[in-house]
Amino acid sequence: MALILDRYRLDPVHLGRGGMGVVWGAQDEKLGRRVAIKFIRFPDGVREPELESRFTHEAKIMSRLSHPGAPVLYDFGTYQDPVLGNRLFMVMQFVDGTAVDDVVAEQGPLPIGWVASIGAQVAAVLAAAHRLEILHRDLKPSNLMVRRDGSIQVVDFGLALMHDPEMTKVTKTGQRLGTAAYMSPEQVNAAEPTARSDIYSLGTVLHELLTGRPLFTGPSEFSVMDQHVNARPRPAGQLRPDVPRELDELVLAMLEKRPEDRPSSAAEVHDRLMPHLADAGPLGDLTAPGPSPVRMYAHAVSRTLTTTTRPAVPAARTPPADDDFSRSVIGRARRQATSLARQSRYDEAAELLANVAGSASQKLGPDDGDVIELRTRLADVLFDGRDYLRAAQEYRRVADDLLQQPEPDQEWISYCRRQEATCLDRAGDPERALHILRELLADEMSRFPENDTRLLELRRQVAELEVDIGAVHSARATLSDLRDDLVKLYGPDHDATVRVTELLNSLGS
Repeated sequence: MALILDRYRLDPVHLGRGGMGVVWGAQDEKLGRRVAIKFIRFPDGVREPELESRFTHEAKIMSRLSHPGAPVLYDFGTYQDPVLGNRLFMVMQFVDGTAVDDVVAEQGPLPIGWVASIGAQVAAVLAAAHRLEILHRDLKPSNLMVRRDGSIQVVDFGLALMHDPEMTKVTKTGQRLGTAAYMSPEQVNAAEPTARSDIYSLGTVLHELLTGRPLFTGPSEFSVMDQHVNARPRPAGQLRPDVPRELDELVLAMLEKRPEDRPSSAAEVHDRLMPHLADAGPLGDLTAPGPSPVRMYAHAVSRTLTTTTRPAVPAARTPPADDDFSRSVIGRARRQATSLARQSRYDEAAELLANVAGSASQKLGPDDGDVIELRTRLADVLFDGRDYLRAAQEYRRVADDLLQQPEPDQEWISYCRRQEATCLDRAGDPERALHILRELLADEMSRFPENDTRLLELRRQVAELEVDIGAVHSARATLSDLRDDLVKLYGPDHDATVRVTELLNSLGS
């Protein structure tokens, strides 16, 4: 094995190569750690100043982007190769994991919780990058690594764009950069990319993780790129019935042709993915459910300076140290229930959760953050097991207890009320479901602007329930108003407008 720079001993075989680099695993013999070393690669063997500028640009980006979901850059410089002469190199954190494209190739469509987890983690990295005005421009499954603890690393910033006068000089006008299967329409048209271009690419990745196949395929790259510009994506829910409607709608919104029609930011994508994050248990042999310092750290951060994801735990409700009940019991119950649910043993999972939730409510209080999360998980298991009436009751109780908190988590309450309505509808009581959604819509209208996607989706759900109970006149009025608003916001050819128009037309005159 070659020793370079009197320090790094390269592995016998390289890890991979791309358009302008080849990556080797190596042992840093000075510090005793594993690293990855990327050397510049000239495809024709001839030195190209433009590639050198891009390679340097990638190093600058990695040095600026400090985030747990992106590799750390340790060093950058020039190496005197005895055969190839001076070669730029960068030494990076070694990511011990599996590329997401290999995961999909082996397992096919991924569990909903894993799709949401991967998407939310990538969105968090994008939010950090976009804050620094960095665009990745080449998001794809092969550039996402799953580590044993379930964390995701976004790698290969070779095509990333950051304002740099030197890069402006070497970037050719109208140059098309990216990978055809994941390229946004504006990238296909060689137009100026934006943060929403990355959101489109992430949408293609999520669609592939849900369905197990690329969004668009064809006999040539040109055919695939043409579809990105002109073809309407097929909803993942049509290929996979268990995809939640809200998740399907989000992915389709990310895949809108016009950037202005997509979610406004990566942070919004992250927030809309989080409700779907349940049941992301071990992913085959690739991940391990044991303790992870990364998860411990992230869990602590998630409960600091925010009440949006979980209500704060009141100090007065914390059990004494010698109490025979501990929060570890809650975590263990959740893991065991998740395992049972994956085996479709929903009754056993629900019984386990109900017993622990009862004890936890007595010890910690029904509105304690961990207890609320456990009770919501009970409702979700009942829902998955099609015990809709019990699930509806649990969702209602959780929402009622959340409302008693000093700072109620409105997003969590909204989720529970929507789920309660869905349960009642599936249990054969669409009238009560409609009543709940109308109440929820009235509440949400005081929280969000009228063009917020959550309100638009609620209005469509209300109309569908009105159709179900035979209130055709009300449904027609609801859909007509909704269609008019969608036309004003997005135009008549937008997917959301078309869907509402088709439903309205189906009612007749």
